[in-house]
Amino acid sequence: MCGICGWIDYRHDLGADEHVRTLAAMNDTMACRGPDQQGVWAQGPAALCHRRLAVIDIEGGRQPMSLDEGDAPGLHIVYSGETYNFRELREELAAAGHRFRTSSDTEVVLRAHREWGRRDPSAVARRLNGMFAYALWDSGTQELVLVRDRLGIKPLYYYPTPHGVLFGSEPKAILANAEADRTVDADGLRRALAFVSDPSNAVFRGMREVPPGCVVRIGRDGYREERYWQLTDTGHADDVDTTVGNVRELLEDTALRQLYADVPLCTLLSGGLDSSALTALAAKHVDGTVRSFAVDFAGYAENFVADDARGTPDTPFVHEVAEFVGTDHRDIVLQTEDMMDPAVRRAALHARDLPAGIGDMDSSLYLLFSAIRKESTVALSGESADEVFGGYRDFHDPETVAADTFPWLAGRMMNQDHHDPGLFDRSLWNTLDVPGYVEDQYRTALSEVPELTGKAADDPHERRMREICYLYLTRWLPVLLDRKDRMSMAVGLEVRVPFCDHRLVEYVFGTPWSQKTFDGREKSLLRHATKDLLPESVVQRVKSPYPSTQDAGYEKSLRDQVPSILSEGDDAPVAPLVDRAAVQRRLDSAATHEQNSMGSRMQLERIIDLNTWIRDYDIDLAV
Repeated sequence: MCGICGWIDYRHDLGADEHVRTLAAMNDTMACRGPDQQGVWAQGPAALCHRRLAVIDIEGGRQPMSLDEGDAPGLHIVYSGETYNFRELREELAAAGHRFRTSSDTEVVLRAHREWGRRDPSAVARRLNGMFAYALWDSGTQELVLVRDRLGIKPLYYYPTPHGVLFGSEPKAILANAEADRTVDADGLRRALAFVSDPSNAVFRGMREVPPGCVVRIGRDGYREERYWQLTDTGHADDVDTTVGNVRELLEDTALRQLYADVPLCTLLSGGLDSSALTALAAKHVDGTVRSFAVDFAGYAENFVADDARGTPDTPFVHEVAEFVGTDHRDIVLQTEDMMDPAVRRAALHARDLPAGIGDMDSSLYLLFSAIRKESTVALSGESADEVFGGYRDFHDPETVAADTFPWLAGRMMNQDHHDPGLFDRSLWNTLDVPGYVEDQYRTALSEVPELTGKAADDPHERRMREICYLYLTRWLPVLLDRKDRMSMAVGLEVRVPFCDHRLVEYVFGTPWSQKTFDGREKSLLRHATKDLLPESVVQRVKSPYPSTQDAGYEKSLRDQVPSILSEGDDAPVAPLVDRAAVQRRLDSAATHEQNSMGSRMQLERIIDLNTWIRDYDIDLAV
């Protein structure tokens, strides 16, 4: 896992001395993603930069990596991620005559482009099983190719310029180049305030994400995006028993593939079905004892109060699984003051490059990963199982399913009413038209949903649940994957997500909803595929989301920070965006009525984080 960035400018020789400092500045922003090694390759109009977190072939996998052999034009690559089937591909390439200099997956991908991707780079991407984002420069065609994995596990941004392109694993790498400006206009602010993935809008004006499952080709005539993968209807015909068996087989294979590393590896254990099943599968396949880690908050289990989202604390289930499976387990216990530490909040915000508005869940994840990184370099996560198997309560709530919008905005998860500006200035809110933006995104997503075939096509509920599953996989899962990647790579920890194996996603997406819930519960296929590996209490446990502190002192500390922002008056960076009278009313109300609701906290966190973001990133607001 690494950080990549680069610059193509067809006017200049980027290998010239005057560009060295700019390239170094871009690469330095990726230092946290790659603390082990760094490198820059620059020649003619192209420059590729790399920061490396060494996981496979510690000595041989240095980048940028070049392939200059015989009369063929040179190929040059910077690569981030892991290709889990690289050993099989290596055998194919060796049989075709390739002679390898390293044992890294990067060289396999590089040679794969020489062998199979000369005319169509997508032909290589379709062969890869993994999480990856990479840039390949072809010295012969003078073309840059940007490639991103199918589900968007690894981030990749690009910024077209009049004479080429800037690209990077994170926006901060692009913003380090004077060719990019830091303007956030109305379109960007809409994207920042809506909890919906939109690769065409990376918040900063002119910046885009490489969409998941896509290749972007940049040449002298401009750029074009090409899709190499998308969810389709598979015409699923397997019965329930066969389906459960196939899910188990896929889980066994992907777990085994993703356990490969030349550095210490662990699992993230929450005591839920997803992470517990993954930990059990890991324990089954590794030599020795699996290490596992869990997040906890001081006093959380002892003072836990059940609510609509969380019926039980995680810790008792975590410890039961650790003992049942036999892991070497450690709880990472966090204090409220740790999460409110301004340095931690700023680090989490800078990791995401955006004011995400879910402060304690970002800062706690950042602190968890920081602690794990002291003892491990790679971690396996149960992220995405809820989206793949239908685990959220909103999947099973008739009112939420029937709502004509994104389910996480209508249901218990976020319960967002985008017609209500909350603490934001109403006239600004009306100008931004966030509800209209969300509506447009929703209709666009629905237009992409593959139609059902077979008997399920005649069932309106099956058709709606196909839409719900597609929305979660393509518009919500990328939000979570980005959060996971940014918080982990901010401390140099590689987090792998086996439930995002595209073969598993394709297979389960194709199953009818009646099979996904055949036992009358959420995640029926996953539960029955792994129940032999787990204690019965975990098999029967109801979904509980990532924990958020219930300490009332957390929201109080948020409220204590806001007056200092308001005291700056019009000089506060966030001043043009908020209704100061509404903010003051919220603070006055909280002083007399104790509040600790997710919605109340998120609004205060967003104000605080927006203020920090605009100031620290020197944002030019053009709204």
